[in-house]
Amino acid sequence: MEIPQNIQEQLANFQKLQQQAQAVSVQKQNIEIQIQETQTASEELKKAGPNDTVYKTAGSLLIEVKQDKMTEELDERIETLKLREKTVSRQEEKVLNKLQEMQTTIQESMKEAGIQ
Repeated sequence: MEIPQNIQEQLANFQKLQQQAQAVSVQKQNIEIQIQETQTASEELKKAGPNDTVYKTAGSLLIEVKQDKMTEELDERIETLKLREKTVSRQEEKVLNKLQEMQTTIQESMKEAGIQ
């Protein structure tokens, strides 16, 4: 039995949305990794003594920076990353909800067409 054109289109859209969901999930994982790395760097920086020399990378260079300035930069980066994580989480939730809706619609269309 041949699958009707409208169901084929729904399936194609469903596959596109699945790919989008996967991309959003990977993006979220990358942000979570960046948060962990930045928090680890911040914790290590707090362990450093007040007279310890602190460097940061700038391209292929290491530049000496003041410890309090670096702590501030790391804290701001963590805050920014957490905001991005929330945004991506909301986006992921919307995509997953849309996938569920599409799956239900496709199943109903297939039942109506007599396809199991």
